Amino acid sequence: MADHGYVHKLKAGRPGSPILFVLHGTGGDENQFFGFGAELLPDATIVSPRGDVSEHGAARFFRRTGEGVYDMADLARATGKMANFVKTLAAEHEASEIIGLGYSNGANILANVLIEEGVFDKAVLMHPLIPFRPKDNPGLPGRKILVTAGERDPICPPPLTQALADYFKAQKAELDLEWHSGGHDIRQDEVAAIGRFLRK
Repeated sequence: MADHGYVHKLKAGRPGSPILFVLHGTGGDENQFFGFGAELLPDATIVSPRGDVSEHGAARFFRRTGEGVYDMADLARATGKMANFVKTLAAEHEASEIIGLGYSNGANILANVLIEEGVFDKAVLMHPLIPFRPKDNPGLPGRKILVTAGERDPICPPPLTQALADYFKAQKAELDLEWHSGGHDIRQDEVAAIGRFLRK
């Protein structure tokens, strides 16, 4: 099987069904959300790529120079690569809809693909961190986005989460925002919100 640039796991879905890309956090791999994706959308094609950057042995989708400090040139490289990967596989599987779900670093690359190129019809951003003001994208109106976050997240400060949510609203995307009382952990009410969002 061609890797299209990323080592990945794939479960082919029913013809004419959506394709769901699940993107792990720092130190995760293609197994982290693969089963979760299949549970969420049993008929969909599930694709789970492994990040192609190693940070002291931990897989990531783009480089950073410190906590919350992004290597912007590598983010641009990774964004273009991910967008092409998604478009190629969606076309191969004749997907009815392109959906993304990412956690932490996976949410960050997913968010930046949305910001730069759109691509996804629906996206779940779990604990994203975009520490810069994104550019306007006239292709975002009507795209459905769920952001989930912790009110005490030390890695993704709530004001930056809110700023990203406000950005997507300003671009006229259809945005849902789900907070829980914890930190960078994934909680059950967050999982329930994701299920509701994808069934809508």
